[in-house]
Amino acid sequence: MSNADKPLGHHLAASADDLVRLQAVAGGRAAPDLVLANARVLSLHSREILERDIWLSGRHIAAVVPAGHPHPEAPREDLGGQFVAPTFIDTHLHIEYSLLTPGEFARCVVPRGTGCVLADPNCIGNVLGANAMDWAGQTGTPLKIFQQISSRIPRAPHLELGGATVTEEEQLSRLASSHAVTVGESTPFGFDERAARMYAQSLAEGRRNTGHTARVKDEMLWAYAASGISDDHNAFNTDEVLDRVRLGMMITVMSGSMNDNVPMVFADTAAVEGGYPFFSFCADDRHVDDLHRVGHIDHHVREAIRCGVPVLEAYAMASLNAASFYRLDHLIGSITPGRIADLQVIPVLEEAKPSRVMLDGQWAAQDGAALFANPDSIPESLYGSVHLPENFDAEAFRVPAKAGDGEVAVVRAMEMYDGYFKRAFEAELPVVDGDVVPDPAQDVAKIAVIDRHHGTDTRACGFVRGFDLGAGAIAGTTNCENQNLVVLGTNNADMAAAANALRELGGGYVAVKDGEVLASLPLPVAGIMSDLPWEEVLVQSDAVDAAAHALGSKLNSPFMILAFVGLAGVPDYGLTEKGLIDSYSMEFIPVVVCCRCPQHVHQIT
Repeated sequence: MSNADKPLGHHLAASADDLVRLQAVAGGRAAPDLVLANARVLSLHSREILERDIWLSGRHIAAVVPAGHPHPEAPREDLGGQFVAPTFIDTHLHIEYSLLTPGEFARCVVPRGTGCVLADPNCIGNVLGANAMDWAGQTGTPLKIFQQISSRIPRAPHLELGGATVTEEEQLSRLASSHAVTVGESTPFGFDERAARMYAQSLAEGRRNTGHTARVKDEMLWAYAASGISDDHNAFNTDEVLDRVRLGMMITVMSGSMNDNVPMVFADTAAVEGGYPFFSFCADDRHVDDLHRVGHIDHHVREAIRCGVPVLEAYAMASLNAASFYRLDHLIGSITPGRIADLQVIPVLEEAKPSRVMLDGQWAAQDGAALFANPDSIPESLYGSVHLPENFDAEAFRVPAKAGDGEVAVVRAMEMYDGYFKRAFEAELPVVDGDVVPDPAQDVAKIAVIDRHHGTDTRACGFVRGFDLGAGAIAGTTNCENQNLVVLGTNNADMAAAANALRELGGGYVAVKDGEVLASLPLPVAGIMSDLPWEEVLVQSDAVDAAAHALGSKLNSPFMILAFVGLAGVPDYGLTEKGLIDSYSMEFIPVVVCCRCPQHVHQIT
């Protein structure tokens, strides 16, 4: 049966037969399929820890009863007094930025206690369209994926060529699916009649609308909330958190590969504790190496507790709060009768390290390893998405100086470091043979975004500070949001070599020095995901990060930061294949500002 035009979560709902059996088991008239005995259950509705036995029927919890309560003969597992909590829910995620396919992502994170993700597949949608989004929004593994239906692809057609186009009809039809939990993130700069229609349908059908409020306040924030936005994952300090909670927004506290907002959000727990029921957790964008070493939502829980959030509140943020706000709490999010048996067994709550994970009433992970294989196939249509000119040379990356610049030019540039804000500043850079060149001494590198979808050779160059490259170039085919090729370097020749290497690779990440590839990470699936097991992708990711660090970068995740140069919806600037964009006016502005003549006055416009 199709799940189109079905209520949210319909595909997971208990059947009438399920309910009859659940009642019989809970009432002692039928034997449980399994009893989890001697558990300390996190009762998150009451914020208590209770000594209980858990009776299971099929994939559901039938009853949570006092320890030792009699029941008909049934299989029994003694948990030895370990804690039992609901599995974690990630409330805003782009699976593609893990560099893994959905099935491999599941193998990586389920052992850490993740049972459900609310995923926006706008990365693959920007490359290959609506059908590719459908593929990325499902898996045959036990992990539950609910979709945040991407709000606009391409985001700004007048500012970018983009890759694929997803029509309004395609969006609205997918929003009616039982898998659709929200409209995907939008920005305050992109509200129009089409967005209003999509938000209105979502709200009318009982769904939420995901927000993105980076650097937004006062009238712009109030207007954004009034347009139907339900949550925000960009609040990163006490004032921003309170501003948004007071507007009725859910705070989806973000910790990804670029930045960790958890310590800043909980820097003053006394100030924000009144809003705890409206806090949940999300990773947004997290590479496989950080998933493996730092964690997924388990990291949020540990960090929140370390910051002073009460243990049960932290676990509620990671499960019940999320399920309740996104209207999934009749299915998941608590250890209560009638809910799906998605639970984790945890020896020490503060460590958030499960010894076992159960999904749909079956053990799915034990001692940090998945107990399931990845059955998902990858359609051939997802390969071969990188279309570039036959060969780049150094001339392709020239930034022509203005007449009269002489030996120095002034340029508009972006400062990027751990986090995706692109802070505007002016730089004075050398001019060599009419080309404005980067200056490693100032930590100013040249950056280019190149159309890799249509083979048009459309490209634009700019300048960035924050990567600390002393030599060479790095490049990738992940670039929020349109996923074009982005290359950053200290010289035009290495930038050309990096772009050519990515064409040969068919997508991925590379680091280059003196024309030689130091390391590469192939991403053949839409140019943004690997088709290998996550353990192998981890090794490749480590190698290419190490190569970038050898070139001088001090960033924890240089390729993730690189991927956000094109996100014009986050101030101050964005660079697409068509040029440099002012995030506030959403208009193109020139990179080269002026000559360096002291008697001249030059306005930044």
